[in-house]
Amino acid sequence: RLASAEPEPGGGSVSALVGALGAALVTMVTDLTLGKEKFAEVQEDMAGLRSQAEQLRAELQELVTEDARAYAAVAAAMKLPKDTDEQKKQREQTLQSALRGAAEVPLRVAEGALAVAKLSLPAGEMGNPHAVSDAGVAVILADAAAQSAALNVRINLAWISDQEFNRACWTRIEAILSETAGLRDGVLALTYSKI
Repeated sequence: RLASAEPEPGGGSVSALVGALGAALVTMVTDLTLGKEKFAEVQEDMAGLRSQAEQLRAELQELVTEDARAYAAVAAAMKLPKDTDEQKKQREQTLQSALRGAAEVPLRVAEGALAVAKLSLPAGEMGNPHAVSDAGVAVILADAAAQSAALNVRINLAWISDQEFNRACWTRIEAILSETAGLRDGVLALTYSKI
């Protein structure tokens, strides 16, 4: 369906899916470490990491659908009648509300992507070294998800009239992108040092 002319799912849903794949790779690293005697000292850490990664994966998977729903609400609002002043006013209110939702969902995706990037660091540091490349791929996917989500936030903000909302969202996105990029660079350096 993504490879069709259908307007949704689109880039926002893909961002969430990519983030979920990053979380799944963190889980993979933990699963390749848990229960192995030579990694006895990190079992508790790995179990906690696994739990967090699985929670993030579930949340990001849900955001795949939520993003599609958010776009559908925008599309429906745009089709509302605008023949009278009252209809125009109602349409604009509905559209602005839908656009906020369409910006908030990818913002949540970006937050989730940052959380995945944060988990990839201890996965790479403490996890089974034979799976360190998976921690590296996880952080690359987390960064890609954050950047992709940022594009989807930005395109919706362009249509939102509440400038305070727009500034707050974009300020948060910029902070997420900066932190995620730093984690990407750090985890990739760690990964390459171990392989």
